[in-house]
Amino acid sequence: MNIFTESIAAAKAILTGLQTTGSHVPRKPVTFQYPEQPKPVSPRFKGRHLLQRYENGLERCIGCSLCAAACPAEAIYVEAAENNPDDPISYGERYAKVYEINLLRCIYCGFCEDACPVDAVVMGKNYELSNDDKSKFIIDKSTMLVPEDKGFGENEYVGGMGF
Repeated sequence: MNIFTESIAAAKAILTGLQTTGSHVPRKPVTFQYPEQPKPVSPRFKGRHLLQRYENGLERCIGCSLCAAACPAEAIYVEAAENNPDDPISYGERYAKVYEINLLRCIYCGFCEDACPVDAVVMGKNYELSNDDKSKFIIDKSTMLVPEDKGFGENEYVGGMGF
């Protein structure tokens, strides 16, 4: 090729790029005012874990450790304890005395959610997970538990961000 045809090809490429850029100029920009208006997430988004409750306030988790067994990253630790029949924490004979998830190891696959026989573990819509302290990435049961007044039927994470 000679220099003349190379110059024509380069000019065509530049004009094509300018045309593409120019076609986006009249469009309205898509901007989210982030802290005040969080970006909506997909319905299948898998964010921070939650432990659900029944409508009467009892915990759904029965401490079976199936979520820990299903976790490919081994990020979940569950320690079960015997349930007191006079003052039950959950239905059944056992409850999760200790429930911890290491969010640095978690790959957010959702296997824990699928393995749970009582639908206690759900992946919420919260994606604000940044922190400067590594120890805060190990979340415990008190952090994940949905408040007692919410119950299982009212998952506030379905529509958008949570706490």
